Amino acid sequence: MAERPIWRGHLRLALVSCPVALTTAHRETANLHFHFINPATGNRVRMVTLDAQTDAELSRRDLVRGYEFEKDQYVLLDDADFEAARIDSSSTLNVEKFVTADSIDPVYFDSSYYMSPDGDSAQDVYVVLRDAIRQAKVVALSRLVISRRERAVAIMPMGKGLVVHTLFETRDIADPATLFAAVPAEKPDPDMVKLATQLIERQSAKFAPTDIDDRYEARLREVINAKIKGSGLKPAKQAPTGNVVDLMAALKRSLGQPDKPAKKPARTKRAS
Repeated sequence: MAERPIWRGHLRLALVSCPVALTTAHRETANLHFHFINPATGNRVRMVTLDAQTDAELSRRDLVRGYEFEKDQYVLLDDADFEAARIDSSSTLNVEKFVTADSIDPVYFDSSYYMSPDGDSAQDVYVVLRDAIRQAKVVALSRLVISRRERAVAIMPMGKGLVVHTLFETRDIADPATLFAAVPAEKPDPDMVKLATQLIERQSAKFAPTDIDDRYEARLREVINAKIKGSGLKPAKQAPTGNVVDLMAALKRSLGQPDKPAKKPARTKRAS
């Protein structure tokens, strides 16, 4: 069954536009899900919604949204209020500019959505825009209102289609300056960098979807199945970790090169 679009509107570049639909690119159907269980009874725990003041149990379908403008003072909003706040990006992805992909740090990327043409009439314009963006080797920047928030988005070609990535605002990203403050400013030993580069080149390969499989979840499934059968499962052996005392030697061993013993200083003859 095809996924239902979470947004419908138009992709527009200057005077050219076409109807498009966005469908979420991520799903969690295969992930493990856990429930809170009362160990005394073995029963599942039920979460309830309570009025903060009266403790009365409420149904979620009867609730409305509210904005706290003062302590414990709320203004209530209904669908008409949210509709009145609509702006152009609520229904149109207007391309504002184009940038190179490497100019956007990956830390800014958030959620991904497939953008497909919405109807047969959109096909021609859609493929023209897709191929133009691909040939120019750029990313289109636009804005989109989704989940009652305007998000900056990056639009990129992907196979036969286009994919939309929502972007975090700068205020949403923690400043790493204090975390990286202790990183040495001076350049490392060029010979060590050369060996590390050789190690990288040796292990370079084409990306495959299996490279990002969740091995922890696979192992956890084994643990669960063993418990269902009433048997145990021995912990897997962990790779040794620790500080590298001699980085040069470790790099050489990684490349299969023999360690050269350090040269002893030559003895000087004493004058007779």
